[in-house]
Amino acid sequence: MEDTFFVVAIDFGTAYSGYCFCIKDEVSNIRNPYWGMEYGFRLPKTPTCILFNEDQKFVKFGFDAVMTYKQMPSKEALRFYFFENFKMELYNKMHLKNLLIKAKNNKPLPALIVISESLRFLKDHALKLINESSLEVTFSEEDITWVLTVPAIWRPDAKQFMRQAAKQAGLVNEINSEKLLLALEPEAASLWCRQLPSSGFVAENNSGATIQNAPGTQYVVVDCGGGTIDITVHEVLENNHLKEIQKASGGGWGGSSVDRNFIVFLRELFGADVWDIFEKQHPSELQKMMYNFSIQKCIEKTDIYFSCVFSLAKLAEQKKEISSFFEGIDGVKWCDGNINIAYVKLKSFFEDSLTSIIDVIEDIIKQPEVHIDYILLVGGYAASKILQDKVNEMFGTKCKIMCPIDSQLAIAKGAILFGVDPKIITSRVSALTYGLGVSEKFVAYKHHWKKRRVAASGFVYCTDVFMKLVERGQCVEQNEAAEYCFNPIDGDQVEVLFSFFSTEKENAQYTDDEGVKEVGSIIVPIPGNISSKEHRIKLEINFGLTEIKATATDLNTDKTQKITLDFMTK
Repeated sequence: MEDTFFVVAIDFGTAYSGYCFCIKDEVSNIRNPYWGMEYGFRLPKTPTCILFNEDQKFVKFGFDAVMTYKQMPSKEALRFYFFENFKMELYNKMHLKNLLIKAKNNKPLPALIVISESLRFLKDHALKLINESSLEVTFSEEDITWVLTVPAIWRPDAKQFMRQAAKQAGLVNEINSEKLLLALEPEAASLWCRQLPSSGFVAENNSGATIQNAPGTQYVVVDCGGGTIDITVHEVLENNHLKEIQKASGGGWGGSSVDRNFIVFLRELFGADVWDIFEKQHPSELQKMMYNFSIQKCIEKTDIYFSCVFSLAKLAEQKKEISSFFEGIDGVKWCDGNINIAYVKLKSFFEDSLTSIIDVIEDIIKQPEVHIDYILLVGGYAASKILQDKVNEMFGTKCKIMCPIDSQLAIAKGAILFGVDPKIITSRVSALTYGLGVSEKFVAYKHHWKKRRVAASGFVYCTDVFMKLVERGQCVEQNEAAEYCFNPIDGDQVEVLFSFFSTEKENAQYTDDEGVKEVGSIIVPIPGNISSKEHRIKLEINFGLTEIKATATDLNTDKTQKITLDFMTK
């Protein structure tokens, strides 16, 4: 890695974002800003909300965006572009290259602009804070190793999108710069939690315990974010490094799903006619009400109260007396301008999320090859007492349940450790079977006749062959690369385009088999100093890193070059 002075880890989350930084050689002194103090808060992360004006120019991010938008008159708010929870747009979505995402008023902007401007704000904020603390030297982007956190369950195209957004935001000049690392969120959290003292964990969950780092210790990391739940399983090795022992799992069951269930409830409570008008005409008022709910839902194990905003109350009163909406509805009351939600009712909004989380953890613990010692709950949603209690109830007798006190910062701080030593995770498990589309000599008993082709040289070959490189569930070492050696088919080729495919299956014969998807491509140039039909080129693809990377070596000259994998072509 190129020389840099600082490491900055940006935890770009669905609901909240923040960053940590340190001098590269002083990881014992990791620092972070606090947000929202001008609004009466002091939080380690700021809402992942961004505001653009009617000319599509950046205005505010975080608390500033929320507060500016909340205070806008409804007519003005309808002209502006306010985005929240937009990171989820990258989860399991196709065609990311031209993806549009909709603001609160349903007006779209390119996802690349929305996310890159968010990263630009966080980058500029970090640089300003670093330079304010540096008395004599001014530092720039070039002096920093940037670590960007991403969910482990994301596909390669979403990871590539974040690299592209980071480049557009000015973090790095080249998309494949070694000064930009992607850290998998549960891995980062794991690195942080395993070195915490007992005082670093919520006491009621662990009774003064710490994580034992003896070789063979296994633990489940449950990264509870606003958008996704990201679950990995790690084992401690002899050298105190970690290896992943099951492929990452999870889904879109984060804290925002609780908010969505709450909105569904309010729509049923007030009626679709009232609610839909309120949602469309008063987006800033809705934002204010939902923000109040999202803060309260995680804090206490008790009933919650929050004010019903004026515009919703006025719309409801036009239909009937507002208290009558609450008659006969279990777990909710109207109390002098406030909505009271009983704790039992509040818990019901968590049911979908908790059921999915518990099911995945149960499936992991049932596997005969694992013996889980700890379950680590990290991420902003992990601060929820309802979530903590449910996991304790289900698994507290089988293993230790541990939640760091600063669960919101565990990922960013762990990403700092990863940025200093990216090799600390020695192996990972492939989520899918990956392969290349290649051509090989046609063999009548082996290949289907429809795949038979004849080159200009007269060479008879089979096209669309799925050349498996790594298998679903396979453990891949960080320094281990899948190799494929090839000769060009035609003598006048100057480059070879390989298409990259994935499948849930363990094996596939052809790239057009059912369940095989094209997910990207690689262009391998052929040097012109030797007749290309005499060339032999070795392609090496590494699946053991946080991103899939490739190199090509001309075996005639031993010249090696990095090859850019493009996962956003489809």
